[in-house]
Amino acid sequence: MNVPNALTLLRVLFAVAVFFCIAVYRFDFALVFFVLASLTDFLDGWWARKFKQITVFGRIMDPFADKFLICGTFICLVPIPELMRIDDSILPAWTSLQPWMVIVIVGRELLITSLRAVVESSGGDFSAKWIGKWKMGLQCAAVIFCFLYLSGKTGVFYWMITSLWATVIITIYSGVSYCVNAVRMMRGNRSTG
Repeated sequence: MNVPNALTLLRVLFAVAVFFCIAVYRFDFALVFFVLASLTDFLDGWWARKFKQITVFGRIMDPFADKFLICGTFICLVPIPELMRIDDSILPAWTSLQPWMVIVIVGRELLITSLRAVVESSGGDFSAKWIGKWKMGLQCAAVIFCFLYLSGKTGVFYWMITSLWATVIITIYSGVSYCVNAVRMMRGNRSTG
């Protein structure tokens, strides 16, 4: 157990706290725990690289903790009526958070996790690319804007909608990009094997 791994486990605990706060409609506390969890994501990676504390446990648990936090939070937010039925005279209701958006986000994470397991088990390197980091950043921004909106900061409404749609678009784009990359790697392994 080292500092990065402890931070990763702490992120899982923060994620559980986020889910609980959403369940009891304490979106202000959910926001605080979510921001803390997001900071541990940055800090554990930085610490592991700087002090050369990268471990097998960390390589497995770090992406799991990220997906647990993001997917779990979006799943918990779907039933919140204030996010699904927006009261806006300009935008139609379907522009807000919808179940299909969460299905796209969760489905992409499950698919890429499965592809990563296949590629890395055959000796390939399927580590995160810049598009994956942008995707994670936009997902975090969308969640933060949702929490701010639910906490009464209605001025962030258009930021919330924009970040949600940007999240869906980059999630789809990064998923396709990773799939293409995985197919190339598997074809390369087959031809060299």
